[in-house]
Parts: sequence; structure tokens; C-alpha cells
Amino acid sequence: MPKSTSSRTPSSRKPLIYGAGVVAAAALLGFVSYRATAPDHSASSSSSSAVADVSADPDAGVYPELAKLARRDAGDKLAQGRVDAPVVLIEYADFKCGYCGKFARDTEPALVKKYVDNGTLRIEWRNFPIFGAESEAAARAAWAAGQQGRFWQFHRAAYAEGAKEQGFGKDRLKALAQQAGVADLDRFVRDADSSAASAAVGKDQEQAYGIGATSTPSFLINGRPIAGAQSVETFTRAIEAAAEKARNTEDAKGDEDAEGAEGSAK
Repeated sequence: MPKSTSSRTPSSRKPLIYGAGVVAAAALLGFVSYRATAPDHSASSSSSSAVADVSADPDAGVYPELAKLARRDAGDKLAQGRVDAPVVLIEYADFKCGYCGKFARDTEPALVKKYVDNGTLRIEWRNFPIFGAESEAAARAAWAAGQQGRFWQFHRAAYAEGAKEQGFGKDRLKALAQQAGVADLDRFVRDADSSAASAAVGKDQEQAYGIGATSTPSFLINGRPIAGAQSVETFTRAIEAAAEKARNTEDAKGDEDAEGAEGSAK
């Protein structure tokens, strides 16, 4: 499977300013990204190290500043799951990335079934094209499909086994849109070529570079960085830890509110 290496150097991008915690998080994510995709590192070895990292307590390796990157926008067409879900997984990915395809086919459907469907998890997509012009074109096309409510269908078609090997030229992208059920293909083509598409993709891309992502796919789970197409178990542990922390926080808030109400009644 091809390794994920950016054609642009992250150091040339302006970092996002969220505080010292994000500087540390960016360094960690950059390191984990390299470890996850470096030469001579098998998927099994990178996955096992990530599982060990995630198995710590719910606060370990979590950066509150990064958790704030979750948009929780009800109108976000590149997201799925409840806006008030206790856990948000942000994925930075490229349609030409083999590891991203592996996650999309092997891992994400299980997470959707187990956590999105019951309201625990929200998944927010960020376009992070790093493999050149076709990556950029596919990202804009995915955004354009989203404008007609067919982003996830386009996502599934573009990540199907063998899809990226056919390339992402204009005709191919239009065929993928048709396969995804995009109703107005003329509008799709206009939207994909629009300045709005370029701006949306550029915004996501800058955010990814700003948090230190150096490869695809890269993830944030309630502010916890994870890099690479790790095992289902890795994501399960991270989601469960984040959900537990959210429950504890909500319980503590409820106790405080109850104590406040009791004090007011006296």
C-alpha cells in the first residue's frame, strides 16, 4: 500500500494559534503521523503502538484546544451523526490515499453502526488533499456532491476497492457523482469548479497543517490525535474513553446544578 507523504512541507504553512497545548499536540501528531506511515513500519506494528497509547486514562493525550475544532454545525453536509453527540471524530483525509480507503472500507462502517447510529459519535470530514492536482479535484468534487446531500455516497464510491486506481479526472469524477446519486450533474460540475469549493477545501487543508498533520488519514477524537488507518480496536478505545469522560463531566455538572438549586431553596 502506498505511503502517505505530503507534497507540501508542513513547516511552510502558518500554524494555528491555540496555545501551548496545541504546540505539543501538533508535535505529537506529526510524530505519530510519521510513525504510522514511515518506511519499514507495518500496519500491525503501528496499530499496536496506537492501542497502547489510547489505553491510558481518558485525559491522557487529550488536548482541549483541539477538541474545540469540532464544528457541530447542523448544516454541515460533510458530517454525519447528531450535533450534540458526546464524541466527535474529525478525519483529515485524501481520496487518493490508500490508508484512507482502508479506513473507509474496513473501520468506519463498524464505527457508524456501533456509535453513530446510537447517538454517541459524530464524524466530521475535513478535506486534506496532499497528493497533487487529482487529490485537489477529488476534494472539490466531494464538496460539490455534498452540496446536493450526497457527500457520503460519493465518499463510498470514491473509496471503493480499486476506485483510486482509475484516477480522478473530470469524466471519472462526474461518473462517481452519478454513481453516488447526485441529481443535478451540471450543477455538480459548476460547484466543483467554483471558488467556494476551493475555499472550503483550502480551509480544511490549512487546519490540518496547522495542527501538525503530516500524512493521511489523521484524526482527532474529542481532542485526542490519532494517525493512520489503525485497527477498529484503537478507535473503539479512544471513543469509549471520550464518551466516559463526557459522561463524567455531565454527571459532575448535574451534581453542581442540583447543589446550586438546593442552596437557592434554603
